[in-house]
Amino acid sequence: MTDYRPDPSTHSRSLMRGAIKAALATALPTAEGWPYASLVTVAHDHDLSPILLLSQLSDHTRAIDDDPRVSLLYDETDGFANPQQGPRVTLLGRAEKIADETAAKRFLARHPRAALYAGFGDFSFYKVVPDRVHYVGGFAAAHWIPWRRVGAPDPEIAAAFRESEDSILEHMNSDHADAIRLMANNLLGFRGKYWTMFGIDADGIDLRLNNSSDRLDFDAPLQSPGDSRKALIELTRKARAAI
Repeated sequence: MTDYRPDPSTHSRSLMRGAIKAALATALPTAEGWPYASLVTVAHDHDLSPILLLSQLSDHTRAIDDDPRVSLLYDETDGFANPQQGPRVTLLGRAEKIADETAAKRFLARHPRAALYAGFGDFSFYKVVPDRVHYVGGFAAAHWIPWRRVGAPDPEIAAAFRESEDSILEHMNSDHADAIRLMANNLLGFRGKYWTMFGIDADGIDLRLNNSSDRLDFDAPLQSPGDSRKALIELTRKARAAI
């Protein structure tokens, strides 16, 4: 039997795209400079840069303001008898405070309950500018990967999806709710009637049912928003075939 190992760059991107949380590591602004790990909710911009919503009252935010170098640990180890066999990604980068309505909207689409406090004066959005990632796919499967091989390969493609996302989502949710439900129920394995699509990027789509969300990846990254129609038709075809 062949031991299948996914491409580290592709799997890193997929793992990050589907994540709703990560462990954030910072250096506390003290003489000792202790490393400090905390849990944060996370979303990703179209170029795959992590987006965070942080309170100035938090230790990790004060640490970032003193030293912007951070790392984020994502993992898909749930369900493994030995978590060390599960895949995970550690991203290294620098966090910077942003005033970016599109990034904020994308974060709140993934974490709608955060809208309750996102407008508070002590909360700000941050984006992590990535440098590299460390991918571990299991035992003897560790790779350091430069960010150019993981993130969006073409900034123009990411920018185009940023501009087109809202219109694609509105069209799909208004005119193709049946297709969304078919894709979600048959390809994700969850049963429900009122699924919505709340995100689309070059790598896939994000779907929500009540308080639960999940993701479907495209077979290959799209080269333009115009390619999304063909990719969504293909996902719908697969969903029908799975009935």
